[in-house]
Amino acid sequence: MSKFKLTPPPLPHALLLVWLTLPAVGLVGNSFVRAQEGSAKPTVAAAQAAPPESSNLKSLFDGKSLEGWDGDPRLWSVRDGVIHGETTATEAANRNTFLIWRGGSTEDFELRLSFRCNATNNSGIQYRSQHITDKDAPNAWVLRGYQHELRNEVDFPNVSGFIYGEGLSGRGRICLVGEKAHMVDGKKVVTASLINQDAFRELFRLDDWNDVVIIAEGRHLRHYMNGRLILDFTDAEDLALSSGVLGLQLHAGKPMWAEFKNIRIAALPAR
Repeated sequence: MSKFKLTPPPLPHALLLVWLTLPAVGLVGNSFVRAQEGSAKPTVAAAQAAPPESSNLKSLFDGKSLEGWDGDPRLWSVRDGVIHGETTATEAANRNTFLIWRGGSTEDFELRLSFRCNATNNSGIQYRSQHITDKDAPNAWVLRGYQHELRNEVDFPNVSGFIYGEGLSGRGRICLVGEKAHMVDGKKVVTASLINQDAFRELFRLDDWNDVVIIAEGRHLRHYMNGRLILDFTDAEDLALSSGVLGLQLHAGKPMWAEFKNIRIAALPAR
């Protein structure tokens, strides 16, 4: 597989600071917990705006075809200039399936796109992921790795933006929206709160296009929604994924659709 390489921008990202409030919680496995016992109580962080776009962003979608992408042709198409993925009662997904970008492996990067989906099921943006091709794979487009969850919902914790460990045994919901967190001795420690329920309700556009920015630099992962930082996570050294492919998800189960446009990526300097 070829390595995805672009010239990184020379300037650091700028940050815009405003204030907000939120009592913080973390998540380990399927249980909410506060910061590790004996550590400081999570603080309320200043909100941060998404950084300016890198000057070397490369478009991954031409608006006309799925050239450069690979997925189940029954489920993925281009409609009205956007990538359209849809499952129905008669054209269902055999387990979770992905539209995989075939441009190579990504390492440290800035990814920007817009999405919308319905509320019957959920979708996701897969990154630093591995394509599973063994004989036991349920379909030809299975990915395993970090996933930026996508949902048409506004009630915490089931909202767009949390990190899910797709196919990563025992990881599940790695970091939730609103959390600034890192791993210590195999446990997640939440150190700050980035956005609360009310603010997210105002931020997210139900039944409409929403803008996503994912910045992955070494073990440090940041997710932005509609111009605002909603998640800041530093993974454990022994668990972190350093490289892999990109993909867009259609979830198994109830019929659903998801659409994507303005998909662009830029390489960042290795950390």
